[in-house]
Amino acid sequence: MNDVTALGAVETLQLFRAKQLSPMEALTALIDQVERCEPTINAVIDRRYDEAIEEARASTQRYAEGRELALDGLAVAAKEEHPMRGRLWQQGSFTLRDEVADVDHPIIERIQQAGAIIHVRTSTPEFCCAGFCHSTLWGITRNPWNTEFSPGGSSGGTSAALAAGYAPLGTGSDIGGSIRIPASFGGIVGYKAPFGTVPALPPYNLDQFCHDGAMARTVADTALLHNAIAGPHRLDQVALRRPPVIPVAAESPAGLRVALCVHLGDWPVDDAVERNTRAAAAALAATGVIVEEVSLPWTLADIWRAAQSHFHTIMGAGITKVAREHGVALNDYTLAFAQSMSNDLDFYSGLELEGRLWQPLGELFERFDGLLCPTMAIDGFRAGDAYLDGPINVGSGTVDQHIKGAMTLPFNLFSRCPVLSVPTGRASNGVPTGAQIVGRTHDDVTAFRLAAALEGALAAEGIGWMSPRWRPGLFR
Repeated sequence: MNDVTALGAVETLQLFRAKQLSPMEALTALIDQVERCEPTINAVIDRRYDEAIEEARASTQRYAEGRELALDGLAVAAKEEHPMRGRLWQQGSFTLRDEVADVDHPIIERIQQAGAIIHVRTSTPEFCCAGFCHSTLWGITRNPWNTEFSPGGSSGGTSAALAAGYAPLGTGSDIGGSIRIPASFGGIVGYKAPFGTVPALPPYNLDQFCHDGAMARTVADTALLHNAIAGPHRLDQVALRRPPVIPVAAESPAGLRVALCVHLGDWPVDDAVERNTRAAAAALAATGVIVEEVSLPWTLADIWRAAQSHFHTIMGAGITKVAREHGVALNDYTLAFAQSMSNDLDFYSGLELEGRLWQPLGELFERFDGLLCPTMAIDGFRAGDAYLDGPINVGSGTVDQHIKGAMTLPFNLFSRCPVLSVPTGRASNGVPTGAQIVGRTHDDVTAFRLAAALEGALAAEGIGWMSPRWRPGLFR
């Protein structure tokens, strides 16, 4: 049998049902992997081993009695930002170091109701306000593919945990790319579902930029977890009543039309990222998808201005309030985030700009079923670097904010579009690259069809977790 730490969720369930592997055996192997790798990776900030062992025993019993649940016995690495009742909820900040959650996040509740086992909770940057993953409270989380680099953020701990073999499934959240950035750098799959598809907690359930969601090592595993967490919830009035169910085995994509847009207007892009994105487009075309390269009349400056007007009003306002009360206790990048909140556009003017930016993409989706573009413009963020000094080189250009090294933000503006990040290869530093599959508004199923096709096409080239060759050195 394959190494349990490298098994996917779908395959693990099959082994459980065939009585060839028990949830207790799987959990024991995963805990051993955590303890072996954590001194190097530092992705885990809360171990639930005692509770998890009891849950694995109960799961093993359900399989023996033939009454197993949808995700029974599968281990999940949960982002610490998602609270669990009775456990610390620190959000990477000394200002909350003694905070205990009094509620379960809806997706934590759903995961446990489906029989899955949360054995570890994972690190983030402070208040999830960065695209890397370190804090003075929890230290530096490192990328299993190259420990000199960050796994990205803010769901960086989950990405590192999945890439290092701690679990087949994980949770993340995404307000500017925080699922897709670490998915790309971790060589895994991350899904930003359309706003309202996955329930959340107030007040951020009312922020259309904000999405909680599934992270996994394959597209099928991502669909499996997403189906378990999506849908209406008593704590979230915006959650969709009947979200689409994603087929775990996707249909053929032949005949679908995809627009390839490498630069999203004038975005600078690293050479390796562009090369791997174009190779991914060619691989997708070989599956029968009609791929056509297009351009969009966007500027990074306009995307940033629209996003800033939104962040200034909601997330920025919240962090600015904390900064006024606890400034000296915050991380340098948290203070920089609060201070960077521009009021160049009021909220209404920002919405007008969002509308103008959407129009060419909306028109593109009249002709195409999806958009293919890079997830990250840059080939990696150095571990522990807050990127506060000067411009950052990206390809033949520069950006003045580290988050502009990600090409994720437009699709938080256009929050009803489903977006998956899928691995496309690696850069010369060993850090994986990824591409975004962007679907038409609320067309989750087609986005997954395209992502599964891309994943399958690249597996033959040793790219992505469907290929046994796609493993960080920790697996060897």
